[in-house]
Amino acid sequence: MFTTIIVQPIFNLLVLIYALIPGHNFGLAIILFTIIVRLLLWPLVRKQLHHAKAIRELAPEIKKIKARAAGDKQKERALTMELYKEREVNPLASLGIIAVQAVIFIGLFLGLNRVIRDPQQIINFSYSPLHDLSWMQTLAKDIKQFDNSLFGIIDLHRTAVGQSGLYAPALLLALGSAVAQFFQGRQLMPKSQDGRSLRQILREAGRGKQADQQEVNVAVGRSTLYILPVFIFVISLNFAAALPLYWFTGSLVAIWQQGRILKEDVDEALPNGKDKKRGAGKLKVTYRTEGEAAKSNKQKAEL
Repeated sequence: MFTTIIVQPIFNLLVLIYALIPGHNFGLAIILFTIIVRLLLWPLVRKQLHHAKAIRELAPEIKKIKARAAGDKQKERALTMELYKEREVNPLASLGIIAVQAVIFIGLFLGLNRVIRDPQQIINFSYSPLHDLSWMQTLAKDIKQFDNSLFGIIDLHRTAVGQSGLYAPALLLALGSAVAQFFQGRQLMPKSQDGRSLRQILREAGRGKQADQQEVNVAVGRSTLYILPVFIFVISLNFAAALPLYWFTGSLVAIWQQGRILKEDVDEALPNGKDKKRGAGKLKVTYRTEGEAAKSNKQKAEL
């Protein structure tokens, strides 16, 4: 079921790109596939970033709720959820884009594994309408025409670490994937780096001191900034170079994509009238002193 619904459509989109581009380079097809997927995910990425920003902006109010609850976890959760509902913020919204990206990665991984094990799968696993394409007919006659490299420079079927030793081009792709992932994550980190580390928070929690959830989230995000690139580098060493190529390209596109979205937010926040509707639908409360209220009522009576 997963193969039919997820793996095969993803694989066939890649094959379609490969069959249509001039030169029929498999590495270039992976790059174009990645760019197309990231562009299709643009609305989800924008929504994810906006929700993450909204949750960060609610941090001061969540701290007030924590103080107001005075240790009553049930009351604290109820007030926090009420605040999210009032501001139309879904704390789980970011999970959507993560789930979609994970499904695409798994689908691509399983599809590429088929080609790595048997190049003939590029014909056998593709949809029948693709068989009518000129290049697919050529491959059907002679599968040796299939070029599994990136412009003849990197063999995308080889791993960085294998029985024959290190393969430098794949190793560079793995390293590039890790570095690009680091900058992708750092781009979304708050400018301020103040706050305790996750280790400090956990150490104090072990001594009985209650941890602030918002501070924990910030510390986890800061730790993930360094842990995730290392994780990607390590597992990329044992993947065929096609997967690190996808990861590397995806991170580069994500950096550009996030930069564009963040810049749009900054431009909209400027007092130039570009987006007067910004903030519409959010609850706005104005506090006035008794003297200001009396003065306002007097002015209304005179009118």
